Amino acid sequence: MTYQALQKGEVRLLDGATGTELEKRGVPMSVGAWSGPASLEHGEILEQIHRDYIAVGADIITANTYATSRALLEIDGLGEKFEEINRASVRAALRARERCHRPDVMVAGSLSHRGPIAEASARPDTNAAIGLADMARALREQALLLRDEGCDLLLLEMMYDPARMPLVFEAAAQTGLPVWAGFSARRGENGQLLGFGPGEDVPFAKIISILHDWEVDAAGIMHTPANLVSDALEILRATFDGPLMAYPDSGYFKSPHWQFEDVIEPPELRRYAETWIEEGAQVLGGCCGLSPEHIAALAPLKRAPLAGG
Repeated sequence: MTYQALQKGEVRLLDGATGTELEKRGVPMSVGAWSGPASLEHGEILEQIHRDYIAVGADIITANTYATSRALLEIDGLGEKFEEINRASVRAALRARERCHRPDVMVAGSLSHRGPIAEASARPDTNAAIGLADMARALREQALLLRDEGCDLLLLEMMYDPARMPLVFEAAAQTGLPVWAGFSARRGENGQLLGFGPGEDVPFAKIISILHDWEVDAAGIMHTPANLVSDALEILRATFDGPLMAYPDSGYFKSPHWQFEDVIEPPELRRYAETWIEEGAQVLGGCCGLSPEHIAALAPLKRAPLAGG
């Protein structure tokens, strides 16, 4: 039903943050695998988060698998619990859908090229970097498990690294599931829009050029400040003519904790979202720092047609 709605030009809602919402509700975060291990010991809280998003109108909920590849879990000594953690993550979302009596809600399995983050910062930990070959194996394994556990689609999140992105796209393509790709951007010192990565300044247009090489069912801007989303969507529209997504973050990261500072107010997010709809976005939601209150503010926009549609 969600795909049919998108084809008709309607707007649908993605959920808000999962990882930072777990932390907001008192769940401890891990330095290595961040929110990933939480699915085992805090499954009831995780399920409630999914249920809360469904209750305010989310049509797509995201399993807590952004940081649960075997390669990341091994940093915390949890590699042998890879299958258990990922199954718990997906099943919490599936239970939430069932208990909310919303069979139309889609469950997205999150895939990322996240590596270890240096403690008390948002920069990669070069002392614990994951090699490309190890990351590729881990992503293939995770993508197939997410498919087999019942995810309806794969959501590629925080795509910004030219060397690592192809590994995620390839792993997702092997599953045969629908693939939605979320790209992250930042503003450079000269005002240019760049890929989110804190290292080399890579033009955002170059980041999304990977869409020339892989077929995806939707693409969008995520984990990007709300005031940059419109500029990023304009660049993305020049490359991709399918359904567009917009789900910003708010606040900032100091590993392993999200800093809930100056978080955008729900009414302000809605004002931005109204503009994004005019610019072609059909899937709206939130990333780190944003909660069910933000998704509730977007709910009245769900069935708004695209401008000119």
